[in-house]
Amino acid sequence: MTQVLVRSGSYRNQTVRNVSFTLVKDYTKGARGGFVTVASKGYFGAEHNVVRIKVDSIEDIEIIGNNMASTSKTVEFKAPANLETEEEAMARIRERFEILTEMTKAATAGDIRAMIVSGPPGVGKSFGVEAEVEKACLFDKLSGKRLRAEVVKGSATPIGLYQALYKYSDENCVLVFDDCDSILLDDVCLNLLKGALDSGKKRKISWLSESSALRREGIPDCFEFKGSVIFITNLKFDAMKSQKLRDHLDALQSRCHYLDLTLDTMRDKILRIKQIAKDGVLFQDYEFSEMQQDDIIDFMNKNQTRLREMSLRMALKIADLVKSFPAKWRLMAESTCMKGA
Repeated sequence: MTQVLVRSGSYRNQTVRNVSFTLVKDYTKGARGGFVTVASKGYFGAEHNVVRIKVDSIEDIEIIGNNMASTSKTVEFKAPANLETEEEAMARIRERFEILTEMTKAATAGDIRAMIVSGPPGVGKSFGVEAEVEKACLFDKLSGKRLRAEVVKGSATPIGLYQALYKYSDENCVLVFDDCDSILLDDVCLNLLKGALDSGKKRKISWLSESSALRREGIPDCFEFKGSVIFITNLKFDAMKSQKLRDHLDALQSRCHYLDLTLDTMRDKILRIKQIAKDGVLFQDYEFSEMQQDDIIDFMNKNQTRLREMSLRMALKIADLVKSFPAKWRLMAESTCMKGA
């Protein structure tokens, strides 16, 4: 079977670098650019067996197998061999999360205006940010002052966003929007955010529509925003189909530091879970032995295509089963944490 190395490419906005797959169809030049068709079961998830990986040119791929003949039929999948070692991948992931912590500290200190944190759900994006926000608010709590930071979850209307920006408009104030994607998909909200994060010395925001809610709260129809904003999202900005929204998001991204946690593959997610467990954080409340922790990680790795999701939350669900049903937790996990056959 022919093996092809993808030096640089993407599949559904997931970056693919130095990964080998079983070749299904040779490089093809289509209307939207070049692509190579490969067998990828287990790499992008169980539902994606044969995929087209986009590449900029034929130079981005290399045939590395002995059999140089390609085939148009689906071939048996062989697990991809990533040139990045497990230790290198874990170091890369750790570095990204350390950068997230340092950037959050800078935001709470007022040194940076805005940051967008992008990554898949369930990998701990929120944990590090919320921990730093909690530290920043500790003195406020002890002294009885109004907290200078808030984490907003769920959805927000444009006028709700305007009110939140006003409430935290002072210097060293921080607003964190955690999976509050509705504001990133609303052009009125995006216009407010563009004003709040403008690169000029003064960032003025206006609400010129009649609003009884603003009158009741005593909020002016124009104010200067001096705070910082952090967005935590699962969205891939360049995946937006609406050109209008993409233009807004591009303008917003140009005003922010953009941190991609580079957890683009199933392997990366598993290594992230392994890393948190190795650091003694993931299962710290369970008093598990090292063998029990290894058993959980090994179980998740072996069943990666059957689990409902690959995340820290799933690891904790399985940990609950290990604690409650030590003799039959695997059977319980198969029934409650896995997709049907």
